[in-house]
Amino acid sequence: MNEIWVFAEQRDGAIASVTLELLSKGRELASGSGYGLSAIVLSDGGETFAPELFAHGASKVYVADDPRLARFQGDCYAAALCAAIREKKPEAVLFGATGTGRALAPVVAAELHAGLTADCTALAWDAERNLLLQTRPAFGGNIMATIVCENHRPQMATVRPNVFKKVRMEGATGQIERVAVDLSQVPERMRLVKAVKEGGGDVDLAGAQVVVSGGRGIGGPENFALVRDLAKALGGAVGASRATVDAGWISHLHQVGQTGKTVCPKLYVALGISGAIQHLAGMQSSDFIVAVNKDASAPIFEVADVGIVGDVGEVVPEIVRQLEAKRGA
Repeated sequence: MNEIWVFAEQRDGAIASVTLELLSKGRELASGSGYGLSAIVLSDGGETFAPELFAHGASKVYVADDPRLARFQGDCYAAALCAAIREKKPEAVLFGATGTGRALAPVVAAELHAGLTADCTALAWDAERNLLLQTRPAFGGNIMATIVCENHRPQMATVRPNVFKKVRMEGATGQIERVAVDLSQVPERMRLVKAVKEGGGDVDLAGAQVVVSGGRGIGGPENFALVRDLAKALGGAVGASRATVDAGWISHLHQVGQTGKTVCPKLYVALGISGAIQHLAGMQSSDFIVAVNKDASAPIFEVADVGIVGDVGEVVPEIVRQLEAKRGA
């Protein structure tokens, strides 16, 4: 047990962004633990993904190839991954909290009698106790709980996309090792009929470099026009708090937070958002945070780089006016 593994999720010929984020964080965990950092790819022709995985921190890439692994199929993926884990015995395995990761990780954990912490927002390594510290919101997001798995291995966690930064190391190389898989005894209980991408129109929160979000403090659904105006002026996407989505002010596709999307833009603007822990879990990794709220004691100001105490209806139009004036000049 001398390695930390990252499950390398692949789809449509590309490695998922969350995998690269986990490798970048995994390199930090490996440094603190003294373990090696490896990625495991389940696919049909997985060697092609190795350069990208090396560039983001993996020193070794395990490749399990089989035509039945070309696309995600739960039974086959679980069987192949469990076999590889039993053979190589990694100390910890990290998954992205995507549809694939959330379906695969619990099955693997149950099969291996291992612990699993879902939807983590922070990871650290306790070198003294040799434990992965897995932090996630708990009790409806009212507290942040740090969970450890003392007695079972591997230690396993799923982590939400956009929690960690991707760090690329150009020219990095590593070792490729093939893992034999035998899926002949895995029943074909499911087959892919058709893949349909989720519709979201122009909502691309996950990839946006600027996100402007509105909360109940904007006053009403009609005032999302202010949020959209500022987002347009900044070239960003429109986000929202859970309270506004629950109130029917805006579609759930815009929701940022524990039960919505996790974002990590260069600029995050919070308009009329109090800063409850559920919302912070989805945006606190943003590079620069600007908050506008008329309540000077709002928790959002504790994480904001710039805070403006004022009414959104007065502040936002002035910001937009100045941005337009500067652009015109």
